[in-house]
Amino acid sequence: MQSISPRVKALAVSQTLAMSQKSAELKAKGIDVINLSVGEPDFNTPSHIKAAAVKAIEDNFSFYSPVAGYMSLRKAIAAKLLNENNVEFSPEQIVVGNGAKHALSNVILATVAPGDEVIIPTPAWVSYVEMVKLAEGVPVTVETKLEQNFKISPEQLAAAITPRTRAIILCSPSNPTGSVYTCEELKALAEIIALHPDMLVIADEIYEHILYTGKDFVSMASFDNIKSQVVLINGVSKAYAMTGWRIGFCAAPVEIAKAVSKLQGQTTSGASSIAQKAAEAAYTGSQECVEEMRLAFERRRNLVVKLARQIPGMRVSEPQGAFYLFPEVNSFLGTVAPDGRTINTSGDLALYLLEEAHVATVDGAAFCAPGFIRMSYATSDENLVEAFARISKALAVLK
Repeated sequence: MQSISPRVKALAVSQTLAMSQKSAELKAKGIDVINLSVGEPDFNTPSHIKAAAVKAIEDNFSFYSPVAGYMSLRKAIAAKLLNENNVEFSPEQIVVGNGAKHALSNVILATVAPGDEVIIPTPAWVSYVEMVKLAEGVPVTVETKLEQNFKISPEQLAAAITPRTRAIILCSPSNPTGSVYTCEELKALAEIIALHPDMLVIADEIYEHILYTGKDFVSMASFDNIKSQVVLINGVSKAYAMTGWRIGFCAAPVEIAKAVSKLQGQTTSGASSIAQKAAEAAYTGSQECVEEMRLAFERRRNLVVKLARQIPGMRVSEPQGAFYLFPEVNSFLGTVAPDGRTINTSGDLALYLLEEAHVATVDGAAFCAPGFIRMSYATSDENLVEAFARISKALAVLK
């Protein structure tokens, strides 16, 4: 019998991918499933980005790329950070990875030692806790409430910091809640973090362009008092509908960037040469496509909030960014379905909605928030209207 390492045995399976797989299995049987479980734009990659990839193939960008990424792409990312976010990073501080998820994993592995604590405000994206565990760190989850729009307060942050704290992972706009920290809220958190100069802020800003506040996005690296403590994580997947291209990056203090590059050099080496040239076109070309997709997501946000609030017992906060709705469903727990099954947990409810309503959602427990479910509205308006009609009908018969 083959043995599996304890570090892998201790990892949880990604519930977003697991639910998406269950949805695909039902679809393969001919069942009409509406998939609200996957965090992926439903748009095609813009034409000018695809054209750049074709040109890269014709120009024979088919050899190994530098471990940290092509210098032309790193310069384009540095220019993007300066022009859009008003934060200055040199190309030497930027490492391109195989998606933002890979960049984040690299940063955690490069900076977290066994026993180090990493503060994770919850609800949190499914992989944060597992990545910290993989690095043999200690995830310190801090629960936030719907009533506070799922945002950690300065008081909560200060109370969670100990001598063993190495980092906090902050995601704004948030997956899974869609919450967005204001400039004032980030500044208040920065003042707490500045008191602990050995503490890092790993800022996951992958959803920065999918924003509905009417204000400019504020990067955590824009606060001078903590600039040297911030590591940015970002990429092209969400803003440019390039999830399958697998290009993300970290922007970090030079020592951390060097450590990440060293780690990546012994694992994956450089990211896809063709995808890097496509990403370069994304950052340097027209940004009209980004706004077009943002407007569509905002329209869908308005639609799903309205539809969810029409369902008795479903409590929602209005997302200010990203493309997720994270309703509280506690009022449905303890109910019994017509087939006799008892809905004891939000996981039971997600499975019931998949099997009976043929709508795929994700259990909030996967995001450290039992009693909630996550719905992605990165699909057509027609699908969303039909999905909520099915959900409403399925929930109405629970007793």
